Amino acid sequence: MMRTETREGPAVLVVEDEPLIRMEAIDMMEEAGFRVFDAGSADQAVALMERHKEIGILFTDVDMPGSMNGLGLAAHVRTHWPRVFIVIASGVINIDKAALPEGCSVYPKPYPTNQILAELRRVACASE
Repeated sequence: MMRTETREGPAVLVVEDEPLIRMEAIDMMEEAGFRVFDAGSADQAVALMERHKEIGILFTDVDMPGSMNGLGLAAHVRTHWPRVFIVIASGVINIDKAALPEGCSVYPKPYPTNQILAELRRVACASE
C-alpha cells in the first residue's frame, strides 16, 4: 500500500506485522519526507518490490508470519534487488551477524528515530 506519491528520491518499504508499530514507522518516514509503501508480511513485501521499482530502501522487522521472516526477506531482497538499502529493526537482542546480508543496518526496538532517519537521508542523498 502506497501512502504518498509526491516525494522524490527512493521510496521506503516498511515491513512490520504489528499494525500500530507499522503505522508509527510509516509516520516517522513520511514526516521525514520519504515516499512510503507498507506490508504486513515478507510475501506482501516481495510482491510490492516486484511492482514498484522506485523502492530503494527496505525497513523490516525480523519476526513475522509467512513464508519467511525479516532476515529471510533481507536475504531475498539482497539477491534480487542488490541496490536496495536494507534496515532491520528488531526486539531480538542477539541477531546472528552471519545471518545478515552484506551492507544491512540493524537497529533495536524501540526505534532510535533520529539515527534511523539520519541513515535513510544519507542513503537517499547518495542514490540521487
